[in-house]
Amino acid sequence: MLTDSFGRTIRYLRVSVTDRCNLFCRYCRLSTEEILPNNKEILDFDELVRLLRIFLELGIERIRLTGGEPLLRRNLVGLVRTVSRLPGLQELTLTTNALLLERYAAALQAAGLRRVNISLDSLDPDIFDTITRREGAAPTPGTGLPAVLAGIAAAIRVGLHPVKVNMVVMRGINDHEIPAMVLFAQQQGVLLRFIETMPIGEAGVGMTDHFMPAEEILARIHHHFGSQLLPATADKDAGPARYFSRAGTEAAIGVISARSQHFCSSCNRMRLTAKGNLVYCLGRQDRMDLKSLLRTGASDAELKTAIRAAVDLKPERHAFAMQEGATPHSAIHAAMSALGG
Repeated sequence: MLTDSFGRTIRYLRVSVTDRCNLFCRYCRLSTEEILPNNKEILDFDELVRLLRIFLELGIERIRLTGGEPLLRRNLVGLVRTVSRLPGLQELTLTTNALLLERYAAALQAAGLRRVNISLDSLDPDIFDTITRREGAAPTPGTGLPAVLAGIAAAIRVGLHPVKVNMVVMRGINDHEIPAMVLFAQQQGVLLRFIETMPIGEAGVGMTDHFMPAEEILARIHHHFGSQLLPATADKDAGPARYFSRAGTEAAIGVISARSQHFCSSCNRMRLTAKGNLVYCLGRQDRMDLKSLLRTGASDAELKTAIRAAVDLKPERHAFAMQEGATPHSAIHAAMSALGG
């Protein structure tokens, strides 16, 4: 069992398999950011599987594959098949922007993937393109918002339940779509979560003026629909989200309030980047370089010792400034896409 110095048991590992992405979402990546494909800095599959086996032996139970965009990693289906068979794993999930999901959903499900989280920040094609910096892109079939919607439909069709849809709410950009997103989720039978913007990296800090707290998001839903929001339980492990249901419906609505109401006291996760760094906290710069240990011949026992030491260094909470009058800042310099979200 992995327990940090504040008594939190770490059972959940987010694993970035690539820092590449096929979108440049405004709160995540700068439009000038360039990431070279298939560089030798990222962990190969043998290294990754070895580390994940060790994490599972230490008590990790749930693994989420992320990116960048994980579906850009070559032979991701093969990695899912291998990881899904590792002893001790209780659940293997994936976070994706769904641009390529229609192509891979059935194969991923057959390989052992259990469910997906899908990023969808707008149901308006023009706003979608603005947020993801696809403005001016040719309307090519199978790209943009239509591809994401097709990916959601494919995930539902092959049984990757519950399909979770994540909307990062940005004041003045997409906040007017909150009611439409609620109706979309209800019609599609997906689990909707609204996420506050976070000041991570230069791109995230640049979205400070567009921040909308979770309580305002919930108030907007209540005002629009005129129905009471009741506390709800979405699944056995809701993670960082607080869930509600609209009176008279079965649809669950979640909010993730990393800035306005932090949930650090119950945090049970750590993050492994594509380059082999174990990140203690999404809102901190500290990390441990596991790749160097792997590539200099460290034994499993030595790697376990390093991982335990990293867990013990996990901070009590993130460093996002939320005091009145304070300017939100980033405690880390890397883009969200390089950290596994």
